[in-house]
Amino acid sequence: MFSLQKTVSILIMRTFKHSLSLLHVDHVKLDKRWNFKNIISPYYRIYYIHDGEGWLWDTKSKVYLEPGFLYMIPSFTLCNMKCDNHLAQYFVQFFEDSTNGLSLFANNRSLIKEKATEWDIENFKRLLAINPSRGIKRSNNPKIYEKSIYYREYQQLNNAQSQSEYFETQGILFQLLSKFIPLGNSHDNKSIVPSKIMETVNYIHLNLNKNLTVGLLAKEAGYHPDYFSRVFERYTGDRPIAYINEKRIERAQYLITTTVKSLEEIASETGFDGMAYFFRTFRRFTGITPTKYRLQTKVDIII
Repeated sequence: MFSLQKTVSILIMRTFKHSLSLLHVDHVKLDKRWNFKNIISPYYRIYYIHDGEGWLWDTKSKVYLEPGFLYMIPSFTLCNMKCDNHLAQYFVQFFEDSTNGLSLFANNRSLIKEKATEWDIENFKRLLAINPSRGIKRSNNPKIYEKSIYYREYQQLNNAQSQSEYFETQGILFQLLSKFIPLGNSHDNKSIVPSKIMETVNYIHLNLNKNLTVGLLAKEAGYHPDYFSRVFERYTGDRPIAYINEKRIERAQYLITTTVKSLEEIASETGFDGMAYFFRTFRRFTGITPTKYRLQTKVDIII
């Protein structure tokens, strides 16, 4: 069996473009009060269920939470969560960052279920041991504990880790995340995504601040604009402009949550030509304005 140091080294070499920042990790026992709707978080969640039952669902599927399984909710994935009676789980929440702005699950914002192993359970226990007191202390309601002030508190704890604890935490998070990579990289489409479409997706993520048009993207791919739009929708599920705006809003949510940049700066950085268009698009995707979203992440509410 590989040593932990060797495992971490291999993981870092293969995923050097990505880093994971621990937010919360804990073991909790939940009841019917764990019942929340329309949650969209800027970070990942992974659950290991060892007792009881519950549900996760979005607009596409409903997933039964049962003992012996791991569940992942990628960042910016609309989700509802519910427990009818009792539910005991280990959970971890973490941010993802990358040097090129591309998320590992950018093309699969869906709920994923995977059979757990004894090693997964030991990983959760070890993560708890080296990161004590990282549970959610204020409330189980994401709309209450998802505040930028709280994110900064936990980032300070990450910065205070020793180098060995930091590398071990990163290694464990990557090991847990790796359980979902084959599923996360798979597609419901009937064939492999053409390289030109993947190149276009990468180009979009790397150039969200630029004036991206269907004509420009089609020219880069060497397709007629109408044909390009049809092929793009076939393999991504969205027309090009809808996809671009969705990724711009996801990036804007991340910047609003994790930085102190002004909304004007964020609008410019995410490619919106004018605040009115930025506000309209943001509200269409999230249901609220950027101003209200920022207030929700800053107000300190305790229950």
